[in-house]
Amino acid sequence: MRFAILRALPILAILALGACSSGGALSPGLSQRMDTPGAQLNRVEALGIVNNYRSQSGAGALTEDAGLDAQAQQLATQYAKTGKQPAKPAGVVQIRYSAGYFTFAETFSGWRNSPTDAPALVDKSATKAGVAAIYDAASPYGVYWVIVLA
Repeated sequence: MRFAILRALPILAILALGACSSGGALSPGLSQRMDTPGAQLNRVEALGIVNNYRSQSGAGALTEDAGLDAQAQQLATQYAKTGKQPAKPAGVVQIRYSAGYFTFAETFSGWRNSPTDAPALVDKSATKAGVAAIYDAASPYGVYWVIVLA
């Protein structure tokens, strides 16, 4: 139990900072449910959370890449339609998938706490990233997330 609390501290600190800077509520980029009409993922804020996590591990910051954002969106769409995680595209260092989380804060927490996803997020050979979320009401999990690191 104590170990779980210690592992949760970094994400709690990030969320607390987000609450402070937005007048007491979580930033919409972190807390907006992607299954609501008009929902838009704030990629800058999402990447900021990933970069904060990377800095704690000694990995350099990732820069947002519009081409990787588009690729992540395409992969998320394919994932939602087929229910299967697409293969890693050529030139991609790491790719992480997730489904069923409604907000980026939940998704990031899941990745960060996963023994396979957490090391991928801090891969030091990655320098740029794209992130996407797609909502498909007809799919089993509803919301699908992809982060592509290159």
